[in-house]
Amino acid sequence: MSAVFLDFGSATRGDMDCTKLEQAISPWCFYEESSEQQVLERIKDVEVVISNKVFLNRAAIFAADRLKLICVAATGYNNIDLVAAAERNIPVCNVRAYATPSVVQHVFMLMLNLSCRFVEYQALVKSGGWQASKFFCPLDFGIEELSGKTLGIVGYGELGKGVAEIAKAFGMQVLIAERKNMPARQGRVAFDEVISQADFVTLHCPLSTDTQDLMSQREFELMKSSAYLINTARGGLVSETDLLHSLTTEKIAGAALDVLQEEPPRNDNLILQHQSANLIVTPHMAWASRQSRQRLLDQLADNINNFFQGKSFNQVGLR
Repeated sequence: MSAVFLDFGSATRGDMDCTKLEQAISPWCFYEESSEQQVLERIKDVEVVISNKVFLNRAAIFAADRLKLICVAATGYNNIDLVAAAERNIPVCNVRAYATPSVVQHVFMLMLNLSCRFVEYQALVKSGGWQASKFFCPLDFGIEELSGKTLGIVGYGELGKGVAEIAKAFGMQVLIAERKNMPARQGRVAFDEVISQADFVTLHCPLSTDTQDLMSQREFELMKSSAYLINTARGGLVSETDLLHSLTTEKIAGAALDVLQEEPPRNDNLILQHQSANLIVTPHMAWASRQSRQRLLDQLADNINNFFQGKSFNQVGLR
């Protein structure tokens, strides 16, 4: 049996061990990337296909006569036509909980950079401001401690729980948001109340029709003027236009984004044009520690092994 990884370049730069994958099934074709036009040809004679972000549409799925299993090299699987896969009786599986330590540390890296004014102080040193200071410690920018601050978590799954655990170690008060416009269940706090009370709001929910532009002008108006937004989930959760307005008018203190609505972004992206230190942007890298990416590949191998052995294999979507 044969297998293909359509966008292997999204998971490695030659620094991953593929032994488990190669033991699960062979031979393999590892493609750095695949265009929509290349997909049909590359999957038409294989039993297993892996895709991270490459879209598998109805035409591709129905053209792959030998296909037995579709593996998504991510937790989200919106790049797969699940209806077509179900009609062909081809199961789809994903990977889960592989990036938690990486994402959690990235969230706190962003929070610490904002609260410690890291960008401003680095710029101060590089511009000679420290060297010209009258004192050993320039106090140009106010530093805040995380201890005693309130963290609002929107999305309390694997990642949200991981963030909550570390937040408590920092001495933060944690509020778990209920879904928007829903009455609060036990252990949760109404969405609007969390947004209005939190010093930091961090997003860890999936992108759907219900969560598109979850954070827009209304929500920024509810936030404290001293509060920060952190988004390491999906770019579509945040209205970028409304966020920029709130940053430029100082309605909120700042934001840190690891995701944008369009990825990779264009050079004229307005978020990237914003020059103020109150906005930090990282290139969708929260998940991407070396250990996280290795867990991803190993879990893909486990899914393939378990599928062919008749065991549970992280199946998702329509059945």
